[in-house]
Amino acid sequence: MVMLVILPTMVGAAIVVAVVAHIRRSRENKEPIQLGVRQEAPFLRTRDQKEEIVNYATCFLIGDVPRQRTGAVFLVVAALGIVVSGCSKSQATAAMSVPEVEVATVEQRDVPVFNEWVATLDGYVNAQIRPQVSGYIIRQNYTEGSLVRKSQVLFEIDPRPFTAALDRAKGDLAQSQAQLGKSTLDVERDTPLAEARAIAKSQLDNEVQAKLGAQAAVESAKAAVEQAELNLEWTKVTSLVDGIAGIAQVQIGNLVGANSVLTSVSQVDPIKAFFPISEHEYVLAQRKSSAISSGHTISFFGSALDLILTDGSLYPRKGKILLADRQVDPNTGTIRIVAAFPNPGNILRPGQYGRVRVETSMKKGALLLPQSAVAQSQGSYQVAVVGSDHKVSMRAVKTGETVGTMWVIDEGLKPGEQVVVEGLQNLREGTLVTSKPAHLSAGGN
Repeated sequence: MVMLVILPTMVGAAIVVAVVAHIRRSRENKEPIQLGVRQEAPFLRTRDQKEEIVNYATCFLIGDVPRQRTGAVFLVVAALGIVVSGCSKSQATAAMSVPEVEVATVEQRDVPVFNEWVATLDGYVNAQIRPQVSGYIIRQNYTEGSLVRKSQVLFEIDPRPFTAALDRAKGDLAQSQAQLGKSTLDVERDTPLAEARAIAKSQLDNEVQAKLGAQAAVESAKAAVEQAELNLEWTKVTSLVDGIAGIAQVQIGNLVGANSVLTSVSQVDPIKAFFPISEHEYVLAQRKSSAISSGHTISFFGSALDLILTDGSLYPRKGKILLADRQVDPNTGTIRIVAAFPNPGNILRPGQYGRVRVETSMKKGALLLPQSAVAQSQGSYQVAVVGSDHKVSMRAVKTGETVGTMWVIDEGLKPGEQVVVEGLQNLREGTLVTSKPAHLSAGGN
């Protein structure tokens, strides 16, 4: 290790000593030496002079040149450090390579133009489950968040008071029927007697009216029995639709009434999507669509709808427009549109957000560029174009719509130009670069 350090030092010292000796010889010969001038010294300009210095340094190393002063060696070593440092910087600067960048070619093709609107999902039918009788909850018969069927029992209310009420109504009905039977017998018995003037006609009239009153009492008692039966049936609270049942809002033992909401059931297949569009977009959709509106439905660019979920993924099933609201909201200047999407498996749920997308037009001969190639700064956009001379040209562009991972460029580029995709922030105007094609995933739709 010591030899590895000493040997380069001795070599450098030999070179410096050789240079010093050559300077002395040049002075004796009165050759001009210019100091402080940033150029090669005159005494080192010729090939013979440089070879002489090398030979002198070699002799110094092998001992042919006397080493008279030890202090000179330290001076030589210090000078050598300066020389080596300067050489290292020069070599590092010379070794800097031209930066390599990835470029993409500006494409030109026809692309569909899409519009997107923020949508809120909601159940096709949302049913609030309320009891129709008052009482205490004694049982919950469904699993929260599960799929329930129409008429499936969700809750049970204590039926004992209603069973008693039904029994009382049935007793009243029997009593009324008995009274009707007596009145009927009275009328049948006294009718011949009244015709024979054996009894007063007014007595028969009273008996006939009593019979009619008994008949009315029987009908009323029957209605009371039917109401009691309904109340007893309503102690079993059922679902009104097929759908997903929500979390229960009550617990077993709670006293509930007609104003209590026990839970909610939403029909989610299909599921609705509500989104607002501007009045201008509504008029444009009606004008561009070839379909004819009928009833309360509207034509909407004649295209099926896509739903983009909050994670950026595309919902695999297409939707359709159901209806438009009856009026434009005067506060926002928008009209509410309702669409429906098939939802097998109940993947989509009410309350979710997403973006509804529809193809509104086709742009002919559009110039496309990866979004990563466009730099944005204070509302302006620029790209780095690599010319045929391999130099970078910073160019301002005007962007249009986005198509997948690509950006439509309206102004500033020409088809076939090479644009830097990555490392744009490290480039300057006129930077010399070497380019290679970028490996991009398929963008656009």
